[in-house]
Amino acid sequence: MPNKFNSENPDIVLIGAGIMSATLGMLLKELDPSLTIEIIERLDHAAAESSDAWNNAGTGHSAFCELNYTPQRPDGSVDISKAIKIAESFEQSRQFWAFLTRHEFVELPNTFIRSIPHIGFVWGEDNVDFLKKRYEAMQQSVLFEGMQYSEDRQQLADWMPLIMDGRDPAQKVAATFMPLGTDVNFGALTRAMFHCLKEMDGVTLHFNQEVYDLDRVANRRTSNREEKDGNWQVSVRDLDTRKRREIHAKFVFIGAGGGSLPLLLKSGLPEGRGYGGFPVSGQWLRCTNPDVIARHHAKVYGKAEVGSPPMSVPHLDSRMIKGKQELLFGPYAGFSTKFLKKGSFLDLPLSVNLRNIRPMIAAGLHNIPLTKYLIEQVRQSPDERLDALEKYYLKAHPSDWEIEIAGQRVQVIKHDDDEGGILEFGTEVVSAADGSLAALLGASPGASTAVSIMLSLLERCFSERLRTDAWQQKLREMIPSYGQSLGDSPALCREVRKYTSKVLDLVEEA
Repeated sequence: MPNKFNSENPDIVLIGAGIMSATLGMLLKELDPSLTIEIIERLDHAAAESSDAWNNAGTGHSAFCELNYTPQRPDGSVDISKAIKIAESFEQSRQFWAFLTRHEFVELPNTFIRSIPHIGFVWGEDNVDFLKKRYEAMQQSVLFEGMQYSEDRQQLADWMPLIMDGRDPAQKVAATFMPLGTDVNFGALTRAMFHCLKEMDGVTLHFNQEVYDLDRVANRRTSNREEKDGNWQVSVRDLDTRKRREIHAKFVFIGAGGGSLPLLLKSGLPEGRGYGGFPVSGQWLRCTNPDVIARHHAKVYGKAEVGSPPMSVPHLDSRMIKGKQELLFGPYAGFSTKFLKKGSFLDLPLSVNLRNIRPMIAAGLHNIPLTKYLIEQVRQSPDERLDALEKYYLKAHPSDWEIEIAGQRVQVIKHDDDEGGILEFGTEVVSAADGSLAALLGASPGASTAVSIMLSLLERCFSERLRTDAWQQKLREMIPSYGQSLGDSPALCREVRKYTSKVLDLVEEA
């Protein structure tokens, strides 16, 4: 597409056309329409990696049913602090999406979000005891208002008929049911935002181009002694023509999913020293039987096996993809040295250097059960995958299910003074001290909390402008609860949920 400005010196460069770059781009252009932005994506369309519906390990993460967000303490009580944080973050996302919808920046909301119950399901006396304690703890927060708990088999059959069909009457079972859950197609949402962005003045979007190097150029001068306009030199290669060019930008965001780590290391950013990555691949079982698909209308999450990564929490997941209802089970974890689904097998070895090799080795030694789990997952036969499914859907038939390759995730490894190196689950923003560059590393819950993550990035990298009355007022227009805790404000939480539910055409009350 033709440039609308001198793209050699934009204010902002966004690397990667996923949900994070789309969210940051929309936020910045609303806060300051005069900003010039250049977006670089190595593939031929937006949201082709982690943001794609088939690659995303979970949709609409709001902590309603994800049992791994509520760990049990040694004394038997349940810690819901992480669940509260994630639920509040998801509410911020809903508010921003409502703003985009109300101002017609995206199409009708049912193209990317719809209501669907979120269910947490367990069996066995100890697990039932855990789920009941979890439910009781969550009832103390308005964020989980409307959640129901039941051990009644008929009630459970009404909520999830596929899962209860044929189950042993003597088996102790329980479930929590949250009607306010949602299913979000982040691929569709991301592409809608980029479609809007590319039509704005001062924005260019390039596909089939990759950033292969990053260098600081602040205070560096050209041959004619004129200082370059920008803090970072971004080296870009066109994958079709092989032509290369350089961009000089005041701010760079590395939002390239699993590809963020190699670029962060190339930048030489001191704050990025010691970071490494451990890639985790995934697969789904995808149902091909329309009759089976039609019997399940919920996202049902169970408990993860001991030693498994958070992204491997088993769930029987009803989704709407490209206007068609789909049913998935998984994900099944695996190992690949690629950092991206369409990456290189050299990604992992090339990411190792003298600054991060010690943390990576230490993290590996501290996570031997995880390594063992991944090896077992890779070696699974089709029958073993079906065995895992049959714990949830007892009458599953092999001919009704096929393998679907999921996305690639890179779990963060970081230096730790005590342990040497630790495996950090979740997402992490690494930013330059002067706020001129930021990189997003990590995985789940990722996309669902994109708005919250990008707000934290603005606080780090645009702190002075963020404190201005103009930016504060605009942020409150986009996100009415901005700067306030919904968990501590029941009336505000109910008001905001009612507003976003109406705009996004979602279930309003439990």
